[in-house]
Amino acid sequence: MLNQLRPAIVLTLSLTIVTGLLYPLAMTGIGQTLFAAQANSSQIKRGDTIVGSGLIGQNFTSDIYFWPRPSATSPDPYNAAASSGSNLGPTSAALVERVKTSVESFKAAGVTTAVPADAVTSSASGIDPDISVDYAMLQVARVAQARGLDPEAVSQQVKANTRQAVLGIFGEVGVNVLALNLALDDLKK
Repeated sequence: MLNQLRPAIVLTLSLTIVTGLLYPLAMTGIGQTLFAAQANSSQIKRGDTIVGSGLIGQNFTSDIYFWPRPSATSPDPYNAAASSGSNLGPTSAALVERVKTSVESFKAAGVTTAVPADAVTSSASGIDPDISVDYAMLQVARVAQARGLDPEAVSQQVKANTRQAVLGIFGEVGVNVLALNLALDDLKK
């Protein structure tokens, strides 16, 4: 009987050490070496203070800031602990009405161009930190006026904070709202 138990015990202990200790340590080491920022939550700092993450959006509502896309989290917008989409499909009457109302509010605010989809729909996670360049450019006039800046200077900040697709094919071109708003705050100083 000992001849049958010994291999089972040795195999169990060996696999536990390999899969429960060595493999996680190796992946942690590779992550910390090759992807340190991502492995440490892509923190954005101002001095020694963490002001946010490059991976989690924040709810900016003041006119001096670029606004993110709508958030589907509750009870508060951009609540990372409640990350979720709205689960409303393209045939949902509630989604159609919400989008229609949002588009009408943009038109009432003087927008004469097409309203980008990300300006009126939430992301799948509900906490997406990025907006499209079109949505950012739609907000340039409002932000420039609220800050008393030349719209061209604000537009240049949008361009400077536009993230391109990796290798031109992975991901989408977008603007991180927190990074852009911090750049505008720095511009003011």
